[in-house]
Amino acid sequence: MSRKPGAIQPDGRYFVVKGQLWRCSNPALSDDQRQQLVQMLMEARRAVKVAKATNHADQLRTARAEVDQAKRALGERGPVWWSDGSPDYNRHKAVNTPYAEWYRSLPEP
Repeated sequence: MSRKPGAIQPDGRYFVVKGQLWRCSNPALSDDQRQQLVQMLMEARRAVKVAKATNHADQLRTARAEVDQAKRALGERGPVWWSDGSPDYNRHKAVNTPYAEWYRSLPEP
């Protein structure tokens, strides 16, 4: 069973979904930048949905590339946005990372 979905771990680098760590957006982005990038991401995700529904491979490839570009600009993919040299545990099971004790301390939903 997953613990508290969406919980953000103490250093603010990850949130948890179904026991898996997902990298948070770069907190150094301004509110305007973040809003613009999230809007780009949502538009790209809608384009993925349309491309899948119409079975259009080229549009799907383009839309997925746009999703990736927006997520990288947000800091959720690609190089990490922190500078202390800590490794990236994006998409790792929380119990298999240094955050395991924190994760286990979360209340069950």
